[in-house]
Amino acid sequence: MYAAMGALGLAPAKGTPPVPVVGGTAAPSPYVPPQRSDFALRGGRPASVLVLGAGVAGLACAYELGKAGYDCTVLEARDRVGGRSLTLRGGDTVTELPVQGAAGSASPGDTQRVTFGEGTYFNAGPARIAQWMVTLDYCRELGVPLEVFVNSNSAAYVLTAGMKAPVRVRTARADAYGYISELLAKAADAGALDARLTGADKERLLDFLSAFGEIGPSHDYTGGERRGYRVNPGIGQGSELGAPPSLTEVLSQGLGRVLTMDAGYEQAMPMFQPVGGMDAIVHALARQVGADRIRTGTRVTKITNTPDGVEVAVEGGAPLRAEYCVAALPPHLLARIPGNLGADVQAALATPVPLAAGKLGLEYGRRWWEIEDRVYGGATETDLDVGHIWYPSHGFHGPRGLVVGYYNTGEDADSYSEMTHARRLRRAIAQGRRVHGAKYGADLLASASVSWRRQPHIEGAWVRWPSMGGLRLLQRPAGRVYFAGDWLTHLIAWQAGAFESARKVVTELHHRVLKEA
Repeated sequence: MYAAMGALGLAPAKGTPPVPVVGGTAAPSPYVPPQRSDFALRGGRPASVLVLGAGVAGLACAYELGKAGYDCTVLEARDRVGGRSLTLRGGDTVTELPVQGAAGSASPGDTQRVTFGEGTYFNAGPARIAQWMVTLDYCRELGVPLEVFVNSNSAAYVLTAGMKAPVRVRTARADAYGYISELLAKAADAGALDARLTGADKERLLDFLSAFGEIGPSHDYTGGERRGYRVNPGIGQGSELGAPPSLTEVLSQGLGRVLTMDAGYEQAMPMFQPVGGMDAIVHALARQVGADRIRTGTRVTKITNTPDGVEVAVEGGAPLRAEYCVAALPPHLLARIPGNLGADVQAALATPVPLAAGKLGLEYGRRWWEIEDRVYGGATETDLDVGHIWYPSHGFHGPRGLVVGYYNTGEDADSYSEMTHARRLRRAIAQGRRVHGAKYGADLLASASVSWRRQPHIEGAWVRWPSMGGLRLLQRPAGRVYFAGDWLTHLIAWQAGAFESARKVVTELHHRVLKEA
């Protein structure tokens, strides 16, 4: 019997660990990408799967299932693959949904024709990958070349409402660290920390603070070379910036967020980006899945579980049927699609709140940020409505380059979302001049912007879960319909979340198919 099971591909291979049992049911073993050998000797046809959505999660599901010989068809409402993994180049168009007025009226949608030059690209969606994320594993497997993404740069600028003028990140950080170190060291000197510190602890703390804040033996912060130079050292010793502003002024600058942006686990350097544009990942996935298995321009209008499979109705065509379905669409869009998934599932799909984000790409004919400001990659952090200003991490010393003129979220993104592209451009240039002066609007060759709230068939940058109950429900299948996407993980808004979700779904569906065979 064991030999017969082996011939059918149902017996575990040598060395395969037993499937753990959780709560009386067999839990899936740790993820291993299914290989064609899983089905090579079964003697029957592989299961068929409809995948809804050709974003990262949908393509990853089809790619992994395709390795095992599953018959996958991917349906995508947009005219391109990738979903929010969107890279714009010259010749592309960006069409946005109309803005709904207070009385229900709508302004016309806005269509931009991208006119960037040869070799210029704009990652309008995801743009960076942390080194611990599974996304890098897929880049290795798919042969997508990588380069460093400069996520933080001490030569970039900081500008907040509490500042009289922008300052370099290095200057703002030196002043903040210096005064924090001075205050803490003097508190220790005065005995205010004696209840917490032993004599040895105190000595070690003061030694640390002396280096951390460059406060010296007196424990007074007076500035120093960390703040930067007016004239850089060379043949001469250079000319330092001089004395720092007062403690009161530094505290009024509200530097907490802007100086800790890259301190988070997801943002720490080094970070990476695919060479030539983030969409290299989804295009590599799509090539592996096969163009004949991806149907763009196909909008799903109904999802129905049947006794032996799933039926998916599409706009302008005959219904499609398969044994299983993976719905990898945004939850707020899935909630609008009728079917028989159940009232609790529909309610859970309607729970996540779509959030706003926007980006603007500015192509310049001269890389003035490198030539005049000596900024090579990284970002200027502000509390202006533009949020972040990003400088390119590639093409150094080239004839042209693209600056991300804003990357904003929340209310700031909503305000830009209501504008036409021309108005967004004017507003962003005016704000950018507060950092870089008149040159920010000079030598501008082309521009393009994206409001993710207004992107058809997406309608949001990512989602927020007000409660976690629906999340747990949708991590399980509704009949033969599975759900996948970054919104079902703790890596919302990251491609890694989409990959992690796809791996979980593929593993569980694969175990189910083997069990039901």
